[in-house]
Amino acid sequence: MSRRNILFLMTDQHRVDTLGAYGNPHAATPVLDGLARSGTRFDRWYTPTAICTPARASLLTGQAPFRHQVLANHERNVGYREDLADGTFTFVEALRERGYHTGLVGKWHAGTERNAADFGFDGPDLPGWHNPVDNEDYLGYLREHGLPPYRISDRIRGTLPNGGPGNLLAARLHQPLEATFEHYLATRTIELLERYAAAADTPFFLELSFFGPHLPYIVPDSYFDMFDSGLVELPKSIAETFEGKPPVQRNYSAHWTFDTMPIEVTRKLIAVYWGYVALIDEQIGRVLAALDRLGLADDTAVFFTSDHGEFTGSHRLHDKGPAMYEDIYRTPGIVRIPGAPPGQVRDEFVSLLDCTATILDLAGIDPAPAVDSRSLVPLVEGHQVEWDPDIVCEFHGHHFPYPQRMLREDRYKLVVNPDSTNELYDLANDPDELLNVYRHPEIAPVRTRLMRRLYRRLRDRGDNFYHWMTTMYDVGDVDHDPTQSGLDETTYRSAGDEVHVA
Repeated sequence: MSRRNILFLMTDQHRVDTLGAYGNPHAATPVLDGLARSGTRFDRWYTPTAICTPARASLLTGQAPFRHQVLANHERNVGYREDLADGTFTFVEALRERGYHTGLVGKWHAGTERNAADFGFDGPDLPGWHNPVDNEDYLGYLREHGLPPYRISDRIRGTLPNGGPGNLLAARLHQPLEATFEHYLATRTIELLERYAAAADTPFFLELSFFGPHLPYIVPDSYFDMFDSGLVELPKSIAETFEGKPPVQRNYSAHWTFDTMPIEVTRKLIAVYWGYVALIDEQIGRVLAALDRLGLADDTAVFFTSDHGEFTGSHRLHDKGPAMYEDIYRTPGIVRIPGAPPGQVRDEFVSLLDCTATILDLAGIDPAPAVDSRSLVPLVEGHQVEWDPDIVCEFHGHHFPYPQRMLREDRYKLVVNPDSTNELYDLANDPDELLNVYRHPEIAPVRTRLMRRLYRRLRDRGDNFYHWMTTMYDVGDVDHDPTQSGLDETTYRSAGDEVHVA
């Protein structure tokens, strides 16, 4: 394959069901829906972990979080590593060695001490987890175009358990569209695209990474009020009782103040969230139009995805956290490669991690250093490929350490929570994951099969979480001493072996 240009479009905390291409009948997402029609839509695209910094570090490296060890966001770090170790492989450095221009406009959030430029990305330095509206480059953009500064009203927030004001969830933005941070990001992306187009003999990788639709949802009037909240069908998991669930989920619901707000506020929040997605869709349209105008579309592969999802009231939660529901682990994933068949829908279990190997493959680089990543190019090209029938995800904590591992297959999902209640969901009969059937006797054969499969997959990839599972659950045959008690020939013996005690 000749070296492709690559345009990588990324959002933050983006639910899959906000897009028309994924079944939302009210969505105002014609650009992304069109991209899906002209490319390949993946229906089972998952994040390796539903939290920003670890997921973005996984994209950079092609390594699962447990391997690269950047396991939490700086803003809520609980003692983990905050930057990739020196010498860690990243796709951007490999692309630059191969002669690529490499640019990133927007959210970095893949480390603390080193920024995107330190890894070789062109583009403005925009650190942090939310729109940095005090950034000097953005302020200069507003001055240059005679646009008004950031100002908000109509704040939506609940009440914390300690009586204080809850986290800001949404607000009305008093700026015109052209002054929004999203419009600014698209403008800077187009400028960099034009610069790269002028160097026609040099391929490029260019990432546009929006900070939204991550909460708080702060958008101008026309997007804040774009959708009638009466059209919003509340997620069935609003009926969550947390019975038979890990107690941390009820605690997180209180932290996100769900029960302190009327249900109509939840409808409005979802409606504003959809409006935020519509705003981003329009800005992506500007960038794709520039790609066409510059004559680059036929030589450029286009990705669209997100680092993870968002609850927006599902399971009486907001944001993300220690609950491995589909709402935050399954995300949009669309890939268009010139010459590949349009309009495909693939149902293989794929991951944000797989983007790393795919990017390298498109650049003609051996993807081997992306050890936990597999190229999606054969799937996008329409080939039938042998693929894993399930996917493993992980979590390490946000606000406090909280290790979890998940195995998701076609029908069932298993979540192992060492401190608490394990979870098992039958997604065919309970797609909203309301009923934890882990302890149901009739499901015991499924529980055993999934536990053994998760154990084998973790052990094969070197994730030492499997040590906990070895001693606590039925994981099948093992070929080592799980107690690590040293030389003790009686630890394992076949049935009927005689044990001699001196």
